[in-house]
Amino acid sequence: MRLPIKVPTQIHTSPTTICNSNTTFSHTTTTSTISTLPFKKSKLSLGRLKRDMGQCNYPKLGHKWMQYQGINHWEGLLDPLDDNLRREILRYGQYVEVAYHSFDFDTSSPTYATCRFPKDSILTMSAMGKTGYRITKNLRATCGVQLPEWIAKMTQMPNIQSSWIGYVAICQDKEEIARLGRRDVVIALRGTTTCLEWFENLRATLTKLPYHLNNNDNDGDEDKYGSSAMVENGFLSLYVSKTTTCPSLQDMLREEIGRLIQSYGDEPLSITITGHSLGAALAILGAYDITTTFKNAPLVTVISFGGPRVGNERFRSQLEQNGTRVLRIVNSDDVITRVPGFVVKNDDMENRRDNVTNIHSWFHKRVEDMQLVYADVGQELRLSSKETSYLKKRDLATCHDLKTYLHLEY
Repeated sequence: MRLPIKVPTQIHTSPTTICNSNTTFSHTTTTSTISTLPFKKSKLSLGRLKRDMGQCNYPKLGHKWMQYQGINHWEGLLDPLDDNLRREILRYGQYVEVAYHSFDFDTSSPTYATCRFPKDSILTMSAMGKTGYRITKNLRATCGVQLPEWIAKMTQMPNIQSSWIGYVAICQDKEEIARLGRRDVVIALRGTTTCLEWFENLRATLTKLPYHLNNNDNDGDEDKYGSSAMVENGFLSLYVSKTTTCPSLQDMLREEIGRLIQSYGDEPLSITITGHSLGAALAILGAYDITTTFKNAPLVTVISFGGPRVGNERFRSQLEQNGTRVLRIVNSDDVITRVPGFVVKNDDMENRRDNVTNIHSWFHKRVEDMQLVYADVGQELRLSSKETSYLKKRDLATCHDLKTYLHLEY
């Protein structure tokens, strides 16, 4: 049975609100392209789909749960794609769908950019059915830039600085905990929606990690090219910026994850951070922060959909040294996964002729001077939308849409 998932179309557009996060509103792995999975047209209606997903018998992971969370970098599970892993990817993708569905996109509404539902009913109001999870905290992200007045007038968009971006949920159901083999914490993050978030996305140059985000054990370390750990300027800004009324996304995550580790750290526990687009980038930063901040952190896994690049080679190295596992779901036709910056592969340069090596070295130096040399992180599961009849259009927005990513077959 094929169960493609249809999610609400994301409207990537976007008054200042008071922030209340609980109210309504070491094996080093290299990135590898695994398999190309063509989509097939769905014959299921949305209503039928919701019913089937609610009745779906998810696999019992039991003692193998760490394999599916990437402890061995998903070795033997990606090519061909393991059915159990496929269903887990779809399941986590649904939590990102909830983040989109719960967001108030109505720019004329006084509650624009907040969560549309009470915290305790977000999952049920998003037609998730019985998940076994309970949302424990709403999350907000704050932009560190201000929209110039002339642009605000021209676009006639609300100049919103802090907006609801997702939530933290924890598995509470005994049967679901038994199926999963552990108690799971989910952090789900949506993609870009507000005008200021778009401006943050455009701040594509790399910047050094601040001290409070850096790995203290490797503070000041540099890679073989003399580079420190650096990440995209705009993503970092959205992660650490705060206002007088709203804590940063970083502070919210640290507070809630610290509380959950203290409460449940004596039992098998996992943290799964899942996000789409901007949410995928913030998921990487969140995972890095959690594994750096909490020395007793459980296995932290990122399942990302259509994520852009986040940091440089040194950042990737530190992320992997911290034990974070990252599975990036990538559509070959999605240009967002190929930005920002450049990826300069240096591992095989010694095997090239001297003149070619010199050209690559020159190019690397020039691009690095512009702070635009990025590195892809984790393992990559590559999809293709070229041969599908499901997609009537193959423009940039369609290829990047979450529902395109979640149109996988069982």
